[in-house]
Amino acid sequence: MTQKIGILAYGSLIGDPEWEIRQATTNITREVQTPFSVEFARSSSSREGAPTLVPVDSGGAYVTAIIYGIGASEQLAANMLYRREVHRVGSDRRYQKPPQDRVNAVHIDRFLDFAGYDVVLATRIAANIRPLTPETLADLAIRSAAKLRNGKDGISYLVAAKEHGIVTALSAAYEAEIIRRLEVGDLQDALARMRQQANGMHH
Repeated sequence: MTQKIGILAYGSLIGDPEWEIRQATTNITREVQTPFSVEFARSSSSREGAPTLVPVDSGGAYVTAIIYGIGASEQLAANMLYRREVHRVGSDRRYQKPPQDRVNAVHIDRFLDFAGYDVVLATRIAANIRPLTPETLADLAIRSAAKLRNGKDGISYLVAAKEHGIVTALSAAYEAEIIRRLEVGDLQDALARMRQQANGMHH
């Protein structure tokens, strides 16, 4: 019997698994709840410091996720997930469990007998935003949006999370703080405002 392997997606992975995972996906299970709490608690260097969703020990919330059913072995699925996280899709990089003291390492946790799968793999990267407040999050999101035009900024990330039905303990206050600071009506206006400012700087 081959095992049913799944990859849990609760952040940008929902909308953008990239081609390796997409090609290996045989089915998608929707409307699953994460087996752990997540929060916008990690400032991502590949997103100019934008807050991203990561598992947290306290606070946060169990959020809506999806599972990609993967037609491959657990090790191959872990390798694909790892490459997607370290921006090496299509390479021969393999996942190996990092030592616990490597704070910024990508860990892949295994959840057994979850949502109809034998093994579900989920990424875990440490939270690094302190203090974890709506003010800090808004600050990081706005700063990232001032630098990025590729949809990888914090405001775009928050918009995508909302579209996927993700609500955390801080998400509403975080959104409200961005809107208040930029003096706009909603997050789409906030993005438009950041783009105008960027264009203004170039003229």
